[in-house]
Amino acid sequence: MKRFLIFCLFAASLSARHVDWITIDGAITPVTARFIDSAVARAENEGADCLVIEIDTPGGLMQATLEIDKRLLAAKVPVVVYVAPSGGRAASAGVFITYAAHLAAMAPSTNIGSAHPVSMMGRDSSKVMMDKVVNDAVAHIRGLAEKRGRNADWAEAAIRTSVNITEKEALETGVIDLIAKDPVDLLDLLDGRTVQIDDRAEVTLRTRSAQIRQREMDWRHQILNKIADPNIAYFLLLLAALGIYFEFSNPGSILPGTVGVICAVLFLFASQILSINAAGVVLIVLAIVFFIIEIYTPTFGILTAGGILAFITGSLMLFRAPEVRVSLSVLIPAMVVFLAFVLTALYLAVRTRLTKPTTGKQGLIGKQGTALSPIRPEGQVSVHGEVWWAESTEPIRKGEKVEVTGLEGLKLFVRKVR
Repeated sequence: MKRFLIFCLFAASLSARHVDWITIDGAITPVTARFIDSAVARAENEGADCLVIEIDTPGGLMQATLEIDKRLLAAKVPVVVYVAPSGGRAASAGVFITYAAHLAAMAPSTNIGSAHPVSMMGRDSSKVMMDKVVNDAVAHIRGLAEKRGRNADWAEAAIRTSVNITEKEALETGVIDLIAKDPVDLLDLLDGRTVQIDDRAEVTLRTRSAQIRQREMDWRHQILNKIADPNIAYFLLLLAALGIYFEFSNPGSILPGTVGVICAVLFLFASQILSINAAGVVLIVLAIVFFIIEIYTPTFGILTAGGILAFITGSLMLFRAPEVRVSLSVLIPAMVVFLAFVLTALYLAVRTRLTKPTTGKQGLIGKQGTALSPIRPEGQVSVHGEVWWAESTEPIRKGEKVEVTGLEGLKLFVRKVR
């Protein structure tokens, strides 16, 4: 009997009404698209009453946004986009995702809009090409608006003129369906609403007092999401550059080169997710090449100055999309520290190459000593307290001062000190 009760409780827990909840905080990237796709699939398979996507984004990449839109349009479970928390926004790509959801809600003190394709795709082009991009985006979002019964004219204005509105204005103009102050309030307001899943099926939401199941990214998505962070990607590029630079400046170190190559591979992976400007990468690589050449063939600062200019320019233009870029509060200190490390290492390396040796056999060149015997053309000299066999092109008398000009094996070449 006890086992039967336990089984019943377990079965009841499985059949209990629940809502899946995921949070998107940051730029929209291919990793975001994969995460949302897996969340929708899980909600469909586990019979969730609906999937809530809490979103706060400045925008993101167009291709990733289109993938998310297609997945939400094909979802077999009601999807609710909730712009939250207070102070959050659904800008650029966030507008498209909000329009693709079955229901849209916003928290107090949030805003939505500014969906111009330049902001979303991150690059300017010819007027003809930009007109094509804008018209394509307008057609896409008008299709979403007609599908979900939302304000298509405002959506077009958000693309063409980058308009932006608050949650109250969004509710009044038919951009969203409701305003909810928190998750519990959202579920209460969703309860009883009917949404059309496809052309035939309609679902009435029963979300009041439903269990909220917070779905987090799995470890794979978390790693990909961290690498796809522009700040992390930029640090990986800097570490790759530093590692390779120190390996060339100190051949045989192995560790710096190993770390540099690993970071370079991770950055190449991130570049497939982010909108990387190839010209920026080339300029940064060129800067490292200039610094390395400066070590072996000093150009009195010409290549160093060129490397600094190339590095700064490449860092500033590394990411094409304004929404997917390195924060200036991270970029500027990182550039300063990186250049300080490189210039310090460069100074020490060049100084070492230009400084005369003070130890070993090479350190004897330029040293002075005394002739212990007549040198015609060979004889013995005392240098550094050591007796050497020496050769000179001029006669030197015993006791005269001599200066070392070279060496070959254990024989010194000397000349008379005048």
